[in-house]
Amino acid sequence: MSRQRRAIFQLILGVVAALVTSIFLAAPPFLIPTLTLDLALDLATAGLIAVLPNLGLVSMLVIWGGLADRFGERGVLLAGLGLTTLAAFGAVSASSPPVLGIWLLLGGMASASANVATGRIVIGWAPLRRRGLVMGIRQMAIPLGVMVAATAVPPLAQSHGISGAMLLPALACALVLPWCLFGLRNPPRTNSETPRAQAKAPTNPYKMSGYLYRVHAASTALAVPQFALQIFGLVWLMEGLEWTAVAAGAVVGSAQFLGAIGRVIVGAWSDSRGRMKIIRLVSAAGVLTLLLLGFSAYLRWDTLAVGLFIMATGLSVADNGPAFTAVAEHAGPFWSGRALGVQNTMQHFAGFLVGPTVGALLEHLNFPLMLALLALAPAIALRLVPKQDRHYDATS
Repeated sequence: MSRQRRAIFQLILGVVAALVTSIFLAAPPFLIPTLTLDLALDLATAGLIAVLPNLGLVSMLVIWGGLADRFGERGVLLAGLGLTTLAAFGAVSASSPPVLGIWLLLGGMASASANVATGRIVIGWAPLRRRGLVMGIRQMAIPLGVMVAATAVPPLAQSHGISGAMLLPALACALVLPWCLFGLRNPPRTNSETPRAQAKAPTNPYKMSGYLYRVHAASTALAVPQFALQIFGLVWLMEGLEWTAVAAGAVVGSAQFLGAIGRVIVGAWSDSRGRMKIIRLVSAAGVLTLLLLGFSAYLRWDTLAVGLFIMATGLSVADNGPAFTAVAEHAGPFWSGRALGVQNTMQHFAGFLVGPTVGALLEHLNFPLMLALLALAPAIALRLVPKQDRHYDATS
């Protein structure tokens, strides 16, 4: 098999592995109606169970990244995917909500391996001129996993209970695991990336400059409107515009799908224009779009507002491909796992803060003002983005 064909095959495996673990992570929030209605849990308890996978994910991202740096991507991904599969089947057989919560937490901890290892694999196999494109394709897996969970989990939970719903991610992970076992290969390393070269090179890219800190901070700021629109977009459409749940859900789902496509387009664009330049353009476009969204929502120009909401949702995730690629390119083969883990951790931590913070602010502010205030986040990111890309090869 030629290197190009093998690189494509590794990309496919990386995307599929990230997709099935994303389904596992996205499924629990859609179990909340079943937890509250069938198991008589209060909303706070059901909400806590729903976020346990993400809590596990955040706790292990850097650790899995360090293991990938030390032992390679293949072993880390196989171990994490295997443990996620076991946890998913454990959730299927859970006899009580506390047991379910434990399995969801453990599964989230295990699935963190896919977030860092798949990113390293696709970057490692991709040629320099295509890294933004392949990372954009890999980043599609997350919103597509949410779409699958949103479509399949509620009816499965309604007709077959929690066990039937969790069987979906369990079977998905179990089907993908053998393909990864026999097909995954660690990316080849050049002479400058060997352990001997590592001993001569600076070991910690965070001590070399503030580049990674600025990329992490800018990406975290851009994650604020991403999570805010995902969490409260449905609420705005239903309460602010008085849409039905079906119509509002269709708009939110369409926005997620277009955001996934946008990740590929922007990632490919960054290959020719540069990662930082594209992130600055995305940030500037985000500021303008969110301000116009808030203004049109205030004037009740509903059609325009909905169009701008879809555009803002797409822009809010468009930076992920170039940003993650830039982090891996600068950190190098011996630190990219940890650096990608830090990147993921900071973004998910922002997501944890967005929910209660924006929810509390909406108790005192209307939706149009809140939508306009979200423009502050990409404005801050615009100031934080480094001026130029910096690669590992240039610093080693």
